[in-house]
Amino acid sequence: MSEFTSSPGQEAMMNSNTNIPSGFSFENYHRNAMLESMAKNNQSHNSANDPSADATTANPGYLPQATKTGTTIVGMTYKNGVVLGADTRATAGSEVADKNCEKIHYIAPNIYCCGAGTAADTEKTTELISSQLELLRMNTGGSQSRVVTACTMLKRMLFQYQGYVSAALVLGGCDVNGPHVYQIYPHGSTGKLPYTTMGSGSLAAMSVFETDWREDMTEEEATALVKRAILAGVFNDLGSGSNVDTCVIRMDGSMTMDRGAVKPNEVKDLRDKIKRSEMLTMPRGVTATLSTEFVKAKKGGVTLADVTVTPMET
Repeated sequence: MSEFTSSPGQEAMMNSNTNIPSGFSFENYHRNAMLESMAKNNQSHNSANDPSADATTANPGYLPQATKTGTTIVGMTYKNGVVLGADTRATAGSEVADKNCEKIHYIAPNIYCCGAGTAADTEKTTELISSQLELLRMNTGGSQSRVVTACTMLKRMLFQYQGYVSAALVLGGCDVNGPHVYQIYPHGSTGKLPYTTMGSGSLAAMSVFETDWREDMTEEEATALVKRAILAGVFNDLGSGSNVDTCVIRMDGSMTMDRGAVKPNEVKDLRDKIKRSEMLTMPRGVTATLSTEFVKAKKGGVTLADVTVTPMET
């Protein structure tokens, strides 16, 4: 049966239900009126402050803007696998909300994904696709997940929400076809590249890649390059900061996740070098005790004998 036709039972239910609205939908009428008034009020305010401004030069008004968050995430392929990297700063506007946020998410044993954008969107999106891939592996006899399959699932979901799920992803993994790195934008567009960067610090990280990336790099060289790319974002982008996390996925099926691979802002070593004067350390007994007095509680206080213990119902 075609998806555009309905069964007789469904038609009967539709005819019997008198609460189904008909005609145009006005559910966003009040929202649109509010947005229009915001734009007009701001435009009239600007015209009052600057009478010489005409309709072509006047400010068109204020409209709500999307919330932007800062991140630096990268991914690259090397001779025998993939290396992913991310910073660990999570921001809430102009404030740092978390200094050690985990931005490299599990998708499958051979696939991991870096997320930039809204933290909740990136975490729940990767969790959902990871669950769907697990079910797919069960239905196909436990075969290894393909990286392109994960990419297709992610971009279909993001395209369905038309960019309202703020998740910019760098997907990396190894399968029977070799190592792969994909970049996935919040609107669902994708690209398969040997190396890529995303987030607010992506330009600084890309400059490192374009300078020193080359084909058939060793794992040590690739990991060092990813660390340098993330550090470029950490030190040149206000939305990125704290530590550097790396994830190495190899063709032999092994994976190494290194949380805090680089800690450029670690202050423990600096604090240990500070020698405080012993004059500032006050041992016990320095201050003389003139007198002591112990006052008992009124009415004898409360003891365990005054507490009634009742067993919990099970």
